[in-house]
Amino acid sequence: MKVIGLIGGMSWESSAEYYRIINQEVRRRLGGVHSARSLMWSMDFGTIEQLQHAGDWPALTAEMAAAARRLEAGGADFIVICTNTMHRMADAVSAAVAIPLLHIADPTAQRIVSAGLRRVGLIGTAFTMEQDFYRGRLAARFGLDVIVPDEPDRRTVHGIIYHELVAGIIRDESRRAYRAVIRRLVERGAEAVIMGCTEIMLLISQADSAVPVFDTTEIHALSAVDLALA
Repeated sequence: MKVIGLIGGMSWESSAEYYRIINQEVRRRLGGVHSARSLMWSMDFGTIEQLQHAGDWPALTAEMAAAARRLEAGGADFIVICTNTMHRMADAVSAAVAIPLLHIADPTAQRIVSAGLRRVGLIGTAFTMEQDFYRGRLAARFGLDVIVPDEPDRRTVHGIIYHELVAGIIRDESRRAYRAVIRRLVERGAEAVIMGCTEIMLLISQADSAVPVFDTTEIHALSAVDLALA
């Protein structure tokens, strides 16, 4: 079994879900009391969040590359970044180490393509929805037509992530707000919705959407198990 190197803590709420999903899946596949061989470098999200909103991406890139090198030195066989937003510096993280990086967008897109879908709605942090590092990869590598909420809805989605979900706060009012955002994406032609922030799965599920929902946290974690056991 390969050693999974997890860059977590962004937030720890979703990193805990990665750890749970990965270990439950290894036990399901191997039986008995098997669990995953893994290492996690957990960031202080207070520092990360401040740098994100200050737009200090060079400092964030340095933090992420250093985390990847620590995991490599500790014996990790590949790297998993346990957050969508910080894949903004995925190329720099990959270049910092000699071991592979399992990009969160790729297995998600592969599932969407396999389902015969093309036009997808993307919800996540403002960074993920508005910048090209994520949407561009989905379009260029997989031919997906990605649409994002309008500006007021993007503010709503982003605010709920940073003021509630990263702190483990789950509110029915916020769930209703997300359902409305998804409904408007579907009205604009979205055939599916990507939950493009690893905390969103704490708030909504397939039951909250009329179209298929692709949970990047679960997909990424299960893909890490695939690679670990390959």
